[in-house]
Amino acid sequence: MSDFRKLTLLHSNDMHGDFMAEEKDERLVGGVSLLSGYLDKVRQEEENVIYAIAGDMFRGSVIDTEYKGVSTIQLMNMLAPDVVTIGNHEIDYGIAHLLFLEKCADFPIINANLYLKMNHKRLFRPCHVIEIDGMKILFIGILTEMTLAEFKKDNLIGTFITLEDAAKEVGRICNTYNAIDIDCTVLLTHIGFEEDKQLASLLDPSWGVDLIIGGHSHTFLTEPAVINGIPIVQAGTGTDQIGRFDLLIDIENGRLCDYSWKPVPISDETCPRDPDMEALLSEYKSQTDAKYGKILTKFVRPLHHPSRYQETELGDLFSDILRDALGVEIFLLASGSIRAESLGPIVTKGDFDMCFPFDDSAHLLYWTGAQLRHALLHMLRDEAFSGAHTEFYQMSSGLTVEYDQQKKELTKFLYKGENISDDRVFVMGLQHYHFLNMKDSFDLDMEEVEKNGNVRTIASSCKDVIEEKLEEGLHQNVVHLDRLIVRKSGK
Repeated sequence: MSDFRKLTLLHSNDMHGDFMAEEKDERLVGGVSLLSGYLDKVRQEEENVIYAIAGDMFRGSVIDTEYKGVSTIQLMNMLAPDVVTIGNHEIDYGIAHLLFLEKCADFPIINANLYLKMNHKRLFRPCHVIEIDGMKILFIGILTEMTLAEFKKDNLIGTFITLEDAAKEVGRICNTYNAIDIDCTVLLTHIGFEEDKQLASLLDPSWGVDLIIGGHSHTFLTEPAVINGIPIVQAGTGTDQIGRFDLLIDIENGRLCDYSWKPVPISDETCPRDPDMEALLSEYKSQTDAKYGKILTKFVRPLHHPSRYQETELGDLFSDILRDALGVEIFLLASGSIRAESLGPIVTKGDFDMCFPFDDSAHLLYWTGAQLRHALLHMLRDEAFSGAHTEFYQMSSGLTVEYDQQKKELTKFLYKGENISDDRVFVMGLQHYHFLNMKDSFDLDMEEVEKNGNVRTIASSCKDVIEEKLEEGLHQNVVHLDRLIVRKSGK
């Protein structure tokens, strides 16, 4: 005879330091106070509740940046997740610092694929079993292979590379834990929505994976994608919403028999505030406001960055600043470095730091026209426009590119109005992360690039360069020059 139990599984991903509620349409939306209030409300209403976070708690807030994640861990402790997996931005302050932050956490942090090369010892627990009301729920943590970019600086740390490797690791863990009568198995991933679907297709049904809760691609869903019989979900980004599974589990036969899922908006209409969380947040904010309230500049109007997969006003401004200040001909600025959809017209240091939180150094190198063409075609491949989480770049002025998406070719490829020949050599500027991962980012081999001329570091901080130049002038504006035009079929 079957024994059915109910379980409510709540989840967040890619919170990125989105701690403060925002006023939208005369109501407060998001923020950790209202999120905490919703969690407390569900924990009181439902008998069995688990809250999981699928990576990238860090970055995006001056409160996070100022305290290098310590503040974030303290705020997360108050949210009291039952299990968390790390995302690529948990690595931003260094692997040693992350291991320190793990000691500050009152919740388990899992990851199956990061290990020490010398003895293959894992850095984190690969999985975590939560026992609740007679049910055993297995969570397995999987991280994006994009973290390989950071680990190239650290010869001691390794990770598996392909989704096939990840699937095999999931199989090994499931086979190990199936013997202890697991009732539900959840992959807590940070690899992106499209990659989650690919991973699901590689999983052997006999391993018993029931759900995939993902992150990294900031995908907002209204219903799960089901691949290979496995529901796959994400809850967008920030704290404006939370994902909610209501599960029915047959513990007699150790299986998930039914589920419903929905995204739940977090607002003051439905979520009570948490005064203790607000008190802690206010303490952090008062300390950062004094430092980050300084006005850097004033724009003529707000400048925008609506999507990382197109030329934007902020991308034009920042890439031009770096090109001019660093004396290169072309600077390719990673779109993902810009974390706000708009900035200005009044720009404080806090506004700028939230908009541009990363502090990479800058490198000078030389590319031929042929290499530049190849790099741009790699950037503009179909995956960039299909929802996959790929690298994309903002181009400094002087470079004009028109791309035919159907023909997959550059119909315009100009520098200062003239066609670019294959043998023309350009002085290029790149951020450290993308210089370090040139093969992944641009499909170019470092050995071939180094044949063009000596590579060197030209600034220790791109962020400092942009901030300094913003302070030098008021009333800045950006004239959209159509540096990058993507034409679809027949248009």
